[in-house]
Amino acid sequence: MEILYASLLGFFLLLVIYLFYNHKTSGNANLPPGKTGFPVIGETLDFLYAGWKGHSEKFISDRIAKYSSNVFKTSLFGSPSVVFCGVNGHQFLFSNENKLVRVWFPRPINKIFRQSTETFSTEEAFNARKYIRTLIKPEGLQSHIGLMDTFAHCHFVTYWENKDMVLVFPLAKHCAFVLACRLLMSVEDPNLVAILENAIRFLLKWAFSVPIDLPGTPLNRAMKASSFIQKELLMIIKQRKIDLTTEMASPTQDILSHMVLTSDDNGNFMDEVDIANKMFGLLVGSHDNIASVCTSIVKYLAELPEVYQGVYQEQLGIAKSKAPGELLNWEDIQKMKYSWNVACEVMRLTPPSQFAFREALTDFTYNGFSIPKGWKLLWTPQSTHSNQELFPEPQKFDPSRFEGSGPPPYAYVPFGGGPRMCPGKEFARLEILVFMHHLVKRFRWEKLIPDEKIVYIPIASPEKGLPIRLFPHKA
Repeated sequence: MEILYASLLGFFLLLVIYLFYNHKTSGNANLPPGKTGFPVIGETLDFLYAGWKGHSEKFISDRIAKYSSNVFKTSLFGSPSVVFCGVNGHQFLFSNENKLVRVWFPRPINKIFRQSTETFSTEEAFNARKYIRTLIKPEGLQSHIGLMDTFAHCHFVTYWENKDMVLVFPLAKHCAFVLACRLLMSVEDPNLVAILENAIRFLLKWAFSVPIDLPGTPLNRAMKASSFIQKELLMIIKQRKIDLTTEMASPTQDILSHMVLTSDDNGNFMDEVDIANKMFGLLVGSHDNIASVCTSIVKYLAELPEVYQGVYQEQLGIAKSKAPGELLNWEDIQKMKYSWNVACEVMRLTPPSQFAFREALTDFTYNGFSIPKGWKLLWTPQSTHSNQELFPEPQKFDPSRFEGSGPPPYAYVPFGGGPRMCPGKEFARLEILVFMHHLVKRFRWEKLIPDEKIVYIPIASPEKGLPIRLFPHKA
């Protein structure tokens, strides 16, 4: 009998929560069409499940078709939300950054990156992004191409050559992370790199978890990993300050030195915690997405021999133009036009990130619908990347889409747009092209799992890591 009473009480409480929740989210009759799903969790499981099953675009496309609207309401990660689709939706969100909307992160992300995300919408954060852009703009990165080339050569010699089979995604992640540590902080100690890499791997694995912070839960583990990484970065920063004072380090050797020594317009220097936060974000952002793109490139080149041949011929011509031991330079990168078009088409079909959030700063109207203050706003690259009006035959792999002026504005958005466009876009382009150069000039390959799916957990990655068999080119 007690169990029955408890069950009835639980059902009654859920019913009250459900009725209250629906009343709260449907009080404005002019909201976009859609449904908010179950209490608290909303449609979060449907949204994540689509990504886990390799069909992340279905959550969006099914609802666009159902509601005949490029804007619809839902509930994700515990918050009432509106999904903005299409070119107009992207343009609206990107052009109203810090006016009508601001960046927002789900609760688990805020707790894991708590110090890094707290001020993402403030003037301080805006200045920090502007500062980072100046450090990794194209002219500043040109001096790093030789280092990228040398590093990629060592990576392929160590992990790819003389191997019959490799697992691409873990290797691509390791390659990108080690290079990020070297370029951002001049950290080359393999033990320290491994410690940071493992901590970040666990952190990202648990980032999108149930927001329950109890001992042993995924969120609690991720928060502990975050604290550990912050402490390690603070020790690196303190040592760098000592090395700069004793001239054991150069003021221009990497981004960390720039961050330590450069002041803002008011003459203020970033404190150590701020530097650690920014470096934390750069380490995560400069390796995971790049590894995802590089892995997807390997996948598509295995599936499309004619595309592989075009990339191979372009890269072989560049390789043959170099004297023995001569490194790649900026002019070589500029010759990789077809290779970059291929990479862009890969990012159109399989963008590394599935979605991004904003938050409404005030009540506003969009497309005749009322958007309440505080609601979360989601945009996703797939809503335009798979649009046949913007990209005819959207499922066809066609690098020529990026010739000339390329796609229309706000149609192709793997790096975001507006004030929050990824500041590392050019960094990613260089690293991806150098990776492609060393890969195709050494090998052709075949997939060992022909129908392996791409899933989003939380970035695009092959379900089994993309095992491939290598066939070295004959000398």
